[in-house]
Amino acid sequence: MPLSGALRVAVVTVSDRASRGLRDDRTGPELVTVVEKAGHCVHDTRVIADGEDQVARAVLDLAHDHDVVLLAGGTGIGPRDRTPEGVEVMCDVMVPGIGEAIRAASRARVPAADLSRACAGVRGRCLVVALPGSPRGAAEGWAAIARVVPHAVAVIAGVDHPA
Repeated sequence: MPLSGALRVAVVTVSDRASRGLRDDRTGPELVTVVEKAGHCVHDTRVIADGEDQVARAVLDLAHDHDVVLLAGGTGIGPRDRTPEGVEVMCDVMVPGIGEAIRAASRARVPAADLSRACAGVRGRCLVVALPGSPRGAAEGWAAIARVVPHAVAVIAGVDHPA
């Protein structure tokens, strides 16, 4: 994967209420908009219930066919917020700096930003990122990492670092 060019992306909204049709999913469509605006191709979108097992299944299903899997939701500290656990169990290696960047970008505006458990890891040749679940939080989280994502995907694929 070169450092430039469109990445193949999957967007997954993690929400009990949206998965049951009790509320509209506004986060997934917002995330698709900002990812496509950055020049990447969203090839799959899904809405799943909260929970480690559901997240793990989605990562397992999507990672083999995408450069990036973005999960939005379930990264807080509530009883059903288990997205980081689902990411961790499915990833070969975690990338703590991505979660740190997402939290850092929100601190000035969101006093509770440090309660976020946004995280990222690598499964095979796919970067998996867990973002906050609100439309604004997901979009701002993507904006915080968008410039490093193509480089991360290239490194995962074995492309040498630029000299």
